[in-house]
Amino acid sequence: MHIMEGFLPWQWCIVWWLIALPCLAYGVWRLKKVIDADREALPLLGVTGGFIFILSSLKLPSVTGSCSHPTGTGLSAICFGPWITSVICAIVLLFQSLFLAHGGLSVLGANIVSMGIVGPMVGYAIYRLLRDTSVSIYITVFLATALADMFTYVTTSLELALAYPAEVGGFASSFVLFLAIFAVTQVPLAIVEGIVLALVFKYIIALKPDILIRMKIFSETQINKARGEA
Repeated sequence: MHIMEGFLPWQWCIVWWLIALPCLAYGVWRLKKVIDADREALPLLGVTGGFIFILSSLKLPSVTGSCSHPTGTGLSAICFGPWITSVICAIVLLFQSLFLAHGGLSVLGANIVSMGIVGPMVGYAIYRLLRDTSVSIYITVFLATALADMFTYVTTSLELALAYPAEVGGFASSFVLFLAIFAVTQVPLAIVEGIVLALVFKYIIALKPDILIRMKIFSETQINKARGEA
């Protein structure tokens, strides 16, 4: 979920903004370097940003009156890294808070940290861990995107638990409760998202394998092997 406007105490809103802003500043610098170095990366940037916007706008009913949604951030994290992904997410979340009533401005920092920073960092770490192994590109993409989604919700649970510790059991009890609530819908959603984005990556490999090789996302050998698997 996007944490809704007014749901977090102002002190926590400030804390998450202070964490998000340096990451966004670094992401803007990285984005400028990528665009200056390779203008042909722009279409891929647009595709990954489009998937973040579309998937994160799909609100699906969850338990206790809440809702869940995919995030779409794993694909961008694989292609451009977590810092550029944080900038894309910030733009998407700002638009959604202003025009779609998803989230809000005061909690934008918290939502950027969960969906735009921690989730992509986990996805990118999985991708880097598996990239130079014998694991299939498609399995790598599946795991990176699915875990990026799941850890977004782990972070959201952390943010809510810190703001609202349980009367009995404190932070730990509240954290486990929020995790359990989100897991009902988010675990299946993360699996579906991983499958969908692996298929999208297959489409990119079929149409524009050269840009993946030029940007050193995967090697030419790996791309050729993946095309053979397809």
